[in-house]
Amino acid sequence: MPFIQITIAEGHDVSVKRDLLAAVSAAAADATGTPESAFRGWLVEVPDTAVMVGGTILHDTRHPRATP
Repeated sequence: MPFIQITIAEGHDVSVKRDLLAAVSAAAADATGTPESAFRGWLVEVPDTAVMVGGTILHDTRHPRATP
């Protein structure tokens, strides 16, 4: 039974998470020839204060500070 873990920053809508898991599961089944029903997939959400993208903390990108 193959396991797929996806780690993402918190803040995504439930429908986005559902679509992501479905797409990854289907792609893995297609790539391996293993029935999709054999896959187990889950998301691990981390705080956006613990994710860095391009040298910037994701929280700061999502919530820029107003400059006086």
